[in-house]
Amino acid sequence: MCNNPLLKDPYQQLDDYIDSIPYKKENLILILHRAQQIFGYLPDKVQWHIAQKLDLPSAKIYGVVSFYSFFTMKPRGKHVANVCMGTACFVRGSEKLQKEVESQLGIKTGQTTEDQLFSLDSVRCIGACGLAPVMTVDGKVHGRLETTADIKQALAKYRPEGTPEEAKGTNSNI
Repeated sequence: MCNNPLLKDPYQQLDDYIDSIPYKKENLILILHRAQQIFGYLPDKVQWHIAQKLDLPSAKIYGVVSFYSFFTMKPRGKHVANVCMGTACFVRGSEKLQKEVESQLGIKTGQTTEDQLFSLDSVRCIGACGLAPVMTVDGKVHGRLETTADIKQALAKYRPEGTPEEAKGTNSNI
């Protein structure tokens, strides 16, 4: 049996994790987090597998997955961008920031780019009000995003070099 988790079948990785924790049913949310970490999202097949492994109805698994916003049933991009829509960011232009990020990525909030590089979401407040308007990418805060060039520069850090999207944007205020 392979002991390298990177070479194991993802379902075997999940089973090994489930087998390693006590009180399995009581730790459903932890198990779902681990499954999402392994698979990138929680499709029906993974939910069904967890239900079978824990001897729970699949409807219970689906109920938990669909209730909590940190779980997703759709594939996510390699990088997740979150535009803060909290009060300070909203007053400082987060709606314009969101529209510009959507334009530069070519998607709407809640979607993933075709190349699976970015997913875009909005959040209520990330607690970086002094840097408003703010966006996070993979948890890293990018603040004072007031021009299209600011946004382009923030996103460029997560793109492979030489992608056409790096050329988008101007230095105008959003």
